[in-house]
Amino acid sequence: MIRVLATVDTFARQQKRRWVAELRRGVKLTRRAIEHGVAGVSRQVAKAWVPRRRRLDRAWALRMPKLLRPFKIAGERLRNLPLIVRNLSRKALLYVWGLRRPFLHWRSRRRRMQEKWTAIRFEARIEQEIERLADTGGPLVVGPWLSEVGYETLYWVPFVRWFQSAYRIKADRLLVLSRGGAAAWYADITPHQLEVFDFVAPETFAAFNASRSEGPGGTIKQLEPSAFEADLVARAQAEWGVRGARVLHPSLMYRLFQQFWAGNRSLEFLDEHTTYARIAPPPDAAAPLPALPADYVAVKFYSAQSLQDTPETRRVLRELLAGLAERHPVVMLDTGLALDDHGDYAFAPEGRIVSARAWMTPRNNLAVQTRLIAGARAFVGTCGSVAWLAPMLGTDTTAVMTDVRFLNVHLHAARRVYRVLDAGRFTPFDLGALSSLGLGLSGIGPAETGPHRA
Repeated sequence: MIRVLATVDTFARQQKRRWVAELRRGVKLTRRAIEHGVAGVSRQVAKAWVPRRRRLDRAWALRMPKLLRPFKIAGERLRNLPLIVRNLSRKALLYVWGLRRPFLHWRSRRRRMQEKWTAIRFEARIEQEIERLADTGGPLVVGPWLSEVGYETLYWVPFVRWFQSAYRIKADRLLVLSRGGAAAWYADITPHQLEVFDFVAPETFAAFNASRSEGPGGTIKQLEPSAFEADLVARAQAEWGVRGARVLHPSLMYRLFQQFWAGNRSLEFLDEHTTYARIAPPPDAAAPLPALPADYVAVKFYSAQSLQDTPETRRVLRELLAGLAERHPVVMLDTGLALDDHGDYAFAPEGRIVSARAWMTPRNNLAVQTRLIAGARAFVGTCGSVAWLAPMLGTDTTAVMTDVRFLNVHLHAARRVYRVLDAGRFTPFDLGALSSLGLGLSGIGPAETGPHRA
């Protein structure tokens, strides 16, 4: 075997030497051919240049007077030198002034790049903080969530679900601290959930939110932890029976998503930090309800920046409510609770319009609304709050507004999410379009509705 291999190796070496020799010979022949061709071309060029040079000499002799003409013209223009200097100076000044435009563009671009890099570094620090929370290995308190329902359903719950999935946090490590019976929204994340209203009175809760809304910055968004929240976390730890738990505070999400809400980040950024899922309604024990009308429509109108409380808005909403009641029983989800800066539009129940206010308490109002929306054939309400939740419960939703400026980013995100989840149909309805056309709901005929989606 060794001899055969040696023979093969010898043969290969011989073939390699022969190929190399042939290659060198080919290169040498090619080089000679190129040199011969270049020499021939040079001879032809030199031969063709002799008569051309003679023609050029004759042309030079004939055109010499024409060549002297510019000097004559230059002499004439020297007499007009002051005028020429003035015109050229003006053009030079205009040119120099025009040079400032690229500089201004560069300065603006530089400022935008600095802002972008500052935001990226800021987001990187937040993500590092989130990673440190995940790496602690101990119990984590999620929350407490005290601000708007819309941000909780559309962003906070998916953000917590992403945090648990991305960092493989065991469900037993998490304790969700929310309010109003929102436990069902977190049911697939962790079984450990506590109610804020078990620790503080609704009046205290409302007073805290009012103080934040009226204080510096004027917002109830949890942009940074407060002493009130720290006290809630301490009570929750004592109830849970743990000590030294770290906190996944909503301020992390608010700070991380602020560039997305400002329109400076794409939906891919949201996808990288959220995980959306359909939500199951709470059990009967968590939100007991009386007998409900068959095939009803759930309705919740409240005042917001996107639906200003004006006489015209109230008139249109009243007509919309009356039109719905003509076709289906209506259950109004007005709570009568002043827990945030959004006030419900209060319409008197009559005929086939039923108010769910009597079934709600501060401790269970969100659980009751969740069950009512999940059991409805459709939901109609202000664009925001539980309108973001309704499609995740599988309920077709019509979200009304009068000013879409405050909702563009949220609508863009919501439509993408509901399409991916195959959730209930989501239809934004701008009431302002009716008034701009001089129309009201009474001027629009009743439309046929499709079958109820389970």
